[in-house]
Amino acid sequence: MEEHFFQCPYCWEQISMLLDNSIPNQTYVEDCEVCCNPIEITPVFLNKELQSVTANSIEQ
Repeated sequence: MEEHFFQCPYCWEQISMLLDNSIPNQTYVEDCEVCCNPIEITPVFLNKELQSVTANSIEQ
């Protein structure tokens, strides 16, 4: 697992999430620890090193 910091697309607060570097491409939803809104997280790993992360709001 790797901790990554980014800005919540809803409340704009700096938050962190643990990302699983054992899966190269993944997409999942996790709630913001500040505002509790759902965020779609898409990390991409290459040889267990983080290449990119997108964090998008989920329109309700």
